[in-house]
Amino acid sequence: MQILNQDRFEQLIQEAKDADFTGWDFSWLDGRMVQQDPPWDYAAIVRSHLPSTTHLLDMGTGGGEFLASLAPLPEDTHATESYPSNQAIADTRLAPLGVKRHMLQEGEALPFPENYFDLILNRHDSFVPEEIHFILKPGGVLITQQVGGLDNLELNQMLEDQVSCPYASWDLAPALTGLYAANLSIIRADKAALQTRLLDIGAVVYYLKAIPWQVPGFSVETHWEGLVKIHNLIERQHPFVCTAHRFLVIAQKE
Repeated sequence: MQILNQDRFEQLIQEAKDADFTGWDFSWLDGRMVQQDPPWDYAAIVRSHLPSTTHLLDMGTGGGEFLASLAPLPEDTHATESYPSNQAIADTRLAPLGVKRHMLQEGEALPFPENYFDLILNRHDSFVPEEIHFILKPGGVLITQQVGGLDNLELNQMLEDQVSCPYASWDLAPALTGLYAANLSIIRADKAALQTRLLDIGAVVYYLKAIPWQVPGFSVETHWEGLVKIHNLIERQHPFVCTAHRFLVIAQKE
């Protein structure tokens, strides 16, 4: 297959392969991957709940970047993380803030007592509704922003012979169903389809390196032909456009 501007193609891919990805820091993609903001402001919503919070949990804290940005934090603040490459980074970032860190195994139950937290934050981490209900105080609130199972599916369509969508059923409706079944009330529920613009093939490679579950088994070598197709599209009609799926739920324990 012909590669348009082959030298540029190879240079961009090599730069992406050489670039480090640590924590949950996507700054390397600044100006190269541009994603439309959702119609809600997750950070502002969280901040509006902090003044009345004494016991806070951030589930799936990543490298602790977002939680640290909320400082000063409630005195009793906890964070969980199960992604091994993030754990040491989160530990280093959050320890000086007095955050109690809980580095879990994937799928491990939350190690907290019943009726403990005023506020649980969850941005892009999985959760079990019954566990949320158990550890929330009566009147306690869950604020979660989730990634829908069809997120940026256009990448899979270009790179995979048989498109894999292992999380295709994950969306707002099943999330709400699970929370209702766990006897949580819904205060707010929103969803959005947002434009993602990838401006060069290096951005594609770096993104898929950082988010390995998007295209399972991805590597430059195994998905070379698909990368060439995306690169050629970018060279001809800059940029490559995908659709990001996000949804927001605020739930409360009565």
